[in-house]
Amino acid sequence: MQRSDPPLVGAHVSIQGGLDKAFFRGREADCRVIQIFTRNTTRWVSKALSTVEIEKFFKAREETSVEPIAAHSSYLINLASPKEEVRRNSFVALLDELERTESLRIPYLVMHPGSHLGDGEKKGLRRIAEALNRIHDQTPDFKTKILLETTAGQGTNLGSRFEQLGEILARTDARDRVDICLDTCHVFAAGYDFSTPDTYRRLIRSFNSTLDLQRLRLLHINDSKKMLGSRVDRHEHLGKGLIGKEGLAFFLTDPIFKHLPFIVETPKGENEEGISWDEVNLDFIRRLVEEKQ
Repeated sequence: MQRSDPPLVGAHVSIQGGLDKAFFRGREADCRVIQIFTRNTTRWVSKALSTVEIEKFFKAREETSVEPIAAHSSYLINLASPKEEVRRNSFVALLDELERTESLRIPYLVMHPGSHLGDGEKKGLRRIAEALNRIHDQTPDFKTKILLETTAGQGTNLGSRFEQLGEILARTDARDRVDICLDTCHVFAAGYDFSTPDTYRRLIRSFNSTLDLQRLRLLHINDSKKMLGSRVDRHEHLGKGLIGKEGLAFFLTDPIFKHLPFIVETPKGENEEGISWDEVNLDFIRRLVEEKQ
């Protein structure tokens, strides 16, 4: 499971001070790609993007040669909620985020499927698909794809099993507009073992038979603070968690992911040597890939 070229890697970076600032933070950390939020994620409503903001975004993109591969939607959004007001707010917020991502010409918008909050898995999955169908009906010419992210399964969160994501896809009318983002920390916490070559191959076969590897567009490469099957979503710096170096290496060196981007979403800040953790984690990836070649 080896490949000869370096992986397409980057990190989720802050937009503090303006969307365009994300590119320079990404370049400083030696990112080839970045993931961002396009708005304040703690509020349902945000001010519309101005023409000036969009132009500055495009200019910084060209200047830095860093590619904004994905935006991540707000964690407030819950299309599976049994509460009508929450579903309504979630729909409006996700539609706004899709419009923002489209206007910024970002190919993917990553979203957590949602939580049924005790109302039942089937109802929750149906509500998510119905909302996606309505959003697609209102945005027929959009090129940005929504990526459903695998989750850890904490509480009543949906998306921790490949079958749940498969049911959403099956109920989605515009299936060419919805694909998948796999998070290594989340699938580990959800109970998918990939600590050995055999268990890794089993995971990949399960994903392919349930969802189709052609639908995988982005990987979040994160280690885990919590144990296999814990159903607790806690990201750790690469190689310092319970997944560890070997488990992460299976994904990073597998040729089936040769052309896919990897985004690091570990805690921000600096290590004891004063180096940003994004730089440390991206360097870890590059050294690991070289070591395995």
